[in-house]
Amino acid sequence: MAVIALASSAFAPGAHAAPQPVVFGKASALPKAHTGDCPATVTLSTTVKVKAPMTLKYAWAFSDGDQSRTKTYRVGGKGLKTITLSTSVKVTDDTRGWGAVRLVSPVKKTSGKAAFAVSCAGGGQSVGDSWDSVGVPVVDDGAPDAPATPPPARQGDDTPDRNLVRKAGIAFERTTASKCPLTFKVHGYFEGLPAGAQTVQYRLVGTQEWKAVNVPADHGAVFATVLETFDWGWETEQNAVQIEVNQPNGLTSNIIYYFKCRPPSGSAQVGVAAEDIALTGSGGPVAELVADAMLEAVQTVSGAQVALVSKSGMHNGLKAGPVTFSDVWGIQSAGLAIDVWALTGAQLKRILVPNTPKAGVLTPSASLSYTLSGGVVTDLKLNGTPVSDTQVVKVAANYILAGGWQGFPRWEGAKGVTHSGPDDTGALASYITNHSPVPAPKGDRVTVR
Repeated sequence: MAVIALASSAFAPGAHAAPQPVVFGKASALPKAHTGDCPATVTLSTTVKVKAPMTLKYAWAFSDGDQSRTKTYRVGGKGLKTITLSTSVKVTDDTRGWGAVRLVSPVKKTSGKAAFAVSCAGGGQSVGDSWDSVGVPVVDDGAPDAPATPPPARQGDDTPDRNLVRKAGIAFERTTASKCPLTFKVHGYFEGLPAGAQTVQYRLVGTQEWKAVNVPADHGAVFATVLETFDWGWETEQNAVQIEVNQPNGLTSNIIYYFKCRPPSGSAQVGVAAEDIALTGSGGPVAELVADAMLEAVQTVSGAQVALVSKSGMHNGLKAGPVTFSDVWGIQSAGLAIDVWALTGAQLKRILVPNTPKAGVLTPSASLSYTLSGGVVTDLKLNGTPVSDTQVVKVAANYILAGGWQGFPRWEGAKGVTHSGPDDTGALASYITNHSPVPAPKGDRVTVR
C-alpha cells in the first residue's frame, strides 16, 4: 500500500491527522543541465497525488518573476491518483532558473522548485529575457495511486510542433444501464502516428485543458485507449462528445451524441442530406441509413458485423437540405439502446422471416444482403460472401427487435456480445453529422419475391 506524506503539524492528544487533499511529489527538470546549442527546451515537472474526484486550479511561477495563466484540471474517477503537471521553457542564453506550481484550489500550496541550468555554445541568442515558458501540459496516468513520470520533452500546449496524428476517432461504451443517469467510456483511436514512442495531447471540444496520452513504441497502425469516463445525469448540460488533437492542423474526431439525459434543441442543425432519403412501405433508403448508423455506433468496440432494423417505429424520411434534430426525431423517436448478439447463419435466416406480411422486412446495414422468397431466406451474403449455416455473425439491433416485439421472431439461442451501445436516435444524429452531406442509400439490400 502506498504511503502518503503528510505536512507536519501539532495535534491535540488523541486527535487524528486528516490527510492533505493534495500532496506534491518531487519536482524535476529535463534536462537538468544543458550545454550546447541554443535555443534549448527544458521541461519542468512535478507530480501531484490527489484523492479523486477533484478539481485543481494552478499556475506555474518562475524564478524570473513570470507566472503562467491559471489553469483548471479535473481529476476524474475515484481513489488516489497521481498526475504530472508540466511546462516547457525555451532558453536562448546562459541562465539558471526554476519553476514551481502554485496551487490556488482546493488549497493554497506551492510545489518544490524544478531547477535547471543552461550553458549555450557560442554565446546564445538572447534578446530581452533569456528564457520563457512555452506550454503547460498535464499528464494523468488514469490509474489509482500509480507512479507518474515526466512526459517526453516537447513543446507545450500553445505551440504544438508537428502533426503527429493523421486521423482521430472516438467510440462510446456504456458501462451501466441505458437509462439516465449512466456511466460510459470514450475510447480514442489514433491513426498515422510515426514510428517510436509518442505523446499525443488532446482535449474535449468546449474545454480548455489539454490532456496527454503516452503512446508506446510498438503502437502499430492504430493506437487505441480509453480517454475519458463520464457520469452523466439529468442535470448534465452535455449531450455530445468530440475531441481535438493538439497539433497545428487542429485535427478533430468524429462527434458522438447521447440523448437519454439531455435532448437537444429541435431547431439545431445536425447536418445535411445530399438528396431526398425516402421511407417506403418496407423501410427503404431511410431504414438502410438507420442500420448503417447503428452499426457504425457499436462496431469499433463490439466487433459487430451487421445491424438490423425494422420499419416499425419509423415515421418519416428526410428531405434534401439541412437536417435538424427535429428531423432525426421524426424518423425514430424511441431512442432504444443498441445491443450486439452473436447468431449462426441458420439462426440469422430464421429471424429474417417475418411473423406476418404486415411486418415487412428486416433492413440490414450495407454489409449484408439477402433474398426473401415464400417465407425462406436465400442468397444471404456478408460483405459479398455467402453466409453458411454454421458461420457466427455479430449482429447489432435494439432490444425490442431482439425480443420479438416488432413482427419478427424472438432471437432464441442468440448469445449476447455487448449491451454497451448508445441510443439509436443518438447514433443516427452522429452518423448524419459525421458523414454530411449524406447521400441516399439505394434501398436494394433486400430482394422480395
